[in-house]
Amino acid sequence: MKNMTLEKIAQVTNGKLFLPEGFEGSGEKEIAGAVNDNRKIEKDFLFIPMVGARVDGHDFIPGAFADGALATLSERELDNPAGPYILVEDTKLALKQIATEYRLQLNIPVIGVIGSVGKTSTKEMITSVLSTKFNVLKTEGNFNNEIGLPLTICRIKDEHEIAVVEMGISDFGEMHRLGDIAKPNIVVMTNIGQCHLEFLKNRDGILKAKTEVFEHMPADGLVVLNGDDDKLVNADTLGLRKIFYGLNGEEVNATEVVPVGLEETSAVITAFGESFEATIPLPGKHNVMNALAATAVATQLGLTKEEIAAGLGRAETISGRNNLIKIRDITIIDDCYNANPVSMKASIEVLGKAAGRSIAVLGDMGELGDDERALHYEIGDALEENHIGYVFTVGELSEEINKSLSNTNSSCMAHHYKTVDAMLEDLLPIVRGGDTILVKASHFMNFSQVVEALKTRLA
Repeated sequence: MKNMTLEKIAQVTNGKLFLPEGFEGSGEKEIAGAVNDNRKIEKDFLFIPMVGARVDGHDFIPGAFADGALATLSERELDNPAGPYILVEDTKLALKQIATEYRLQLNIPVIGVIGSVGKTSTKEMITSVLSTKFNVLKTEGNFNNEIGLPLTICRIKDEHEIAVVEMGISDFGEMHRLGDIAKPNIVVMTNIGQCHLEFLKNRDGILKAKTEVFEHMPADGLVVLNGDDDKLVNADTLGLRKIFYGLNGEEVNATEVVPVGLEETSAVITAFGESFEATIPLPGKHNVMNALAATAVATQLGLTKEEIAAGLGRAETISGRNNLIKIRDITIIDDCYNANPVSMKASIEVLGKAAGRSIAVLGDMGELGDDERALHYEIGDALEENHIGYVFTVGELSEEINKSLSNTNSSCMAHHYKTVDAMLEDLLPIVRGGDTILVKASHFMNFSQVVEALKTRLA
């Protein structure tokens, strides 16, 4: 990591560098990377131990040195350490200070992806497109918080030409802290949905919290906005240049959007007056929106329409996010990583395109604030509109989905359960050839066990 010597790190973290006997000249050495997981230690890395609810990372310091760490941070003085260490008051804060300083050494564009829904999928789509021309580093999984983001920044190496980082928040002030670390040159805002209402209260609060990032962008920075979102279309970008994408986007838009089964979507994309045909190997209009965001970014970084189309054509999803699992002639839509009203409705729309029987297995959506029951109740309308055949709901809040369908005399065959085990007892025996099964809930519902049960049953 350029200029990040042990002495420099001690300085930026307000720490004290200890050099054991035999390591007297090590203060001028640069670290090769920084991690908080001792299993990811490489030669000359800095180990950042963190104290968690169940595990104290300091216990792994000896192993980190044995695996080649150049040095470690520590919140306590160490007896006979096997290498240099920097004593700091708070290792989590120190990680952010290190990443903030390191970001200042970098001369590559950093693209920040923010929004209520679709951040990870959009980040993946942008990376797929930009990788046709550049060496791109991206956020792993959804490492998008005040620990994940600085760790991502610390992964940037000399060979990387662009970084695409996901930035997620749940309260006011967090985006200020993330923005100060990442200092993005380009920000992509996917939408302002109904997430984290527990703290942000309403969509106006969400907009206010997410747009904190603009204060940490350079004067020549670019904001790429979803022009189909009523909150973003009038967003104040503090004088930063902005462009809009969307099905009705001003600069980047799509027409002739056609689903190709459950696995692909074709569209004609127009960017700044130039049109091209694209086949996106993912289902749903929401993935077309992700493709438009990626197109908007790519045009600004000099990619041709041929390069953009090629990048869109090889886009992939990740486990737990609209991941299609084929077992014989049965399809499981594994979308159980997380859920909110917008993503739930989008997934139901995809399920509605299934050729055979459609089965929705749905669980509670978290962090929706005072309107959580009403927002679950609304999901019943989406199920009815998309003619979903069978609905299995689990959880206290998801009972509202079942009530909605019952109150409207829906044609959906709806069943509600208090536990996953009870639901599986009824679900597994009815699955048959040609079925498409959507599995979706917030992460805390642990619906991955539903996917595994289905896979085991069908194997």
